[in-house]
Amino acid sequence: MPQSPQSAAIDPSQPVGPQLYRVLRMAIVEGELTPGTRLSEGEMAQVHATSRQPVREAFIRLKEEGLVEIRPQRGTFVSRINIESIRSAQFVREAVEVGVVRLLVQRPNSGMMARLAEQMELQRAAVADNAPQRFFWLDEQFHMLLADLAGQSGSWGILLPIKLPMDRLRNLSARKLPLEPLFLEHRDIVAAISEGDAVRAELAMRRHVSRILDKLPAFSSMMPDYFDRLPPSEAAGP
Repeated sequence: MPQSPQSAAIDPSQPVGPQLYRVLRMAIVEGELTPGTRLSEGEMAQVHATSRQPVREAFIRLKEEGLVEIRPQRGTFVSRINIESIRSAQFVREAVEVGVVRLLVQRPNSGMMARLAEQMELQRAAVADNAPQRFFWLDEQFHMLLADLAGQSGSWGILLPIKLPMDRLRNLSARKLPLEPLFLEHRDIVAAISEGDAVRAELAMRRHVSRILDKLPAFSSMMPDYFDRLPPSEAAGP
């Protein structure tokens, strides 16, 4: 069982604030810390034998990313996932990812396809082992690899903070959705790239990236306390 964010090991020889930020950010995005969870500044400072200042710095960075809410006189809480932010992130991500596969179908080569085939085998094993967290980590690596092969690593870097709401939903749903359909969608994308079929590659990527919107109504109904339907500008208020 993974360590809780409160007890995760921190290297005292390195600045504490950035380490706490990374630990908490991962725990929120991966769904270990669910929306509404209260984060104690004093408890974290005590557990990690540090002052409150590094903890406060970590909380401020998380607030800037929309991952926590700092409520005066009440405390710091993991933010709900904003539905409109998910839709906006999906719109931007689809544009980037479709652009990536358009580039790739123009120049498939044996080296590229070997790297993609290796990635698909790792995904196949994760599906066989029914390992959702491993699969979704590989899913992230797969899309990053596509961007890298297309010479668009910079575009993927720009996309990373934008797609945080999507990543939170994906990880919350990881234990409730079958993995094989996602694997098969990846396989279709790779096959279309290999064949140089731009139309098929684009359609496969659009279908894959938009899947999360198809599932959004069901998940927001099943877990209403995890979602915030206010517009992002209002949801970010005190």
